Amino acid sequence: LHLEDEHGAFFLKGRASTLERFYIEDVEEDSVENESKPPEKPFLLLRNGQSTKFNVIFKPTLAQRLEGKIHVLEGDICSKKSLIELVGEGHKDEFTLDGLEEDTQERNAKSSLRKDVIDAVRVNHIQLGDCPVGKLCRRTFSITNHTHTNILRFEWEADASFHFSPKVGHLHPGCAKDITVTLKSDVPVTFRRHLVKCKVTKINFELPRKKVLDWDDRMCTVTWEDSTSNDSAASCSEKENVVKAVPEPPHTVVEESSQEAEVYLSALVADTQYKVNTMVVQLKDTLPFQTRTTTFSLQNPGKVALEYSWVEVADSEAVKNPHSTTVMR
Repeated sequence: LHLEDEHGAFFLKGRASTLERFYIEDVEEDSVENESKPPEKPFLLLRNGQSTKFNVIFKPTLAQRLEGKIHVLEGDICSKKSLIELVGEGHKDEFTLDGLEEDTQERNAKSSLRKDVIDAVRVNHIQLGDCPVGKLCRRTFSITNHTHTNILRFEWEADASFHFSPKVGHLHPGCAKDITVTLKSDVPVTFRRHLVKCKVTKINFELPRKKVLDWDDRMCTVTWEDSTSNDSAASCSEKENVVKAVPEPPHTVVEESSQEAEVYLSALVADTQYKVNTMVVQLKDTLPFQTRTTTFSLQNPGKVALEYSWVEVADSEAVKNPHSTTVMR
């Protein structure tokens, strides 16, 4: 395999199973004519039906679209049928959303374009997967401030279906913050690439930066305050704890600094289902201190995963409902 890369941003690495199939032709030590002959290059030998895998690593040195190629050499001749194109895009953004997934729909759309305009696939997708109706489903990613001097303010747009926590917050230079997106629906619904936007702006604090602590809308303070209760005898003073949200530090927005980040969310919300054909389990006669086992099947005909647990009911409940089963939905 010959890697062609002008900028040195791509790397080709064989896995452990690949290294086992590399060979170097033996050179006779006593042969005089072979003393000045350079050693043969290692080659990969795949016998009929065998396969091997390689890792392609992209480490960009420039903030731009970069290309590379992998040629497959069969002996000393390049195979015209086996040319692998490498496309990556290096970026140097002031902020990034980390921990997202590759958008398969975008990848398929890119692959349908003409070969000379292939683009790198952006990672901007969150797959929450299968979610039972009425249950919370969560995914966590992070937002990072890559600048050395700028303070960033982020705010996720209002969305009735998905909840972001924190929804609003500040990012000091070089800092990152975890974001949790939560979905809970009381009815079955399918989300396919549901678009949500995050607005990011540069801000300046009114106070010196060293005196301003980190902030987001999750932060709160708990204080004990007097609470006066009146009764027939006399009034007495009691203490109760009061939770208050920490106000956002005063700041000004830098003009023309607004940016937007787009995230696509996908999820399938459906009712959990189960099916048990056997309602009575009849065990054969068993002698004391012997163990006898039988089996029955529990099926999930639904579209989402089924979580369940078995609970042994009391004798009184078993009489009323001898086949009761507790299923956690």
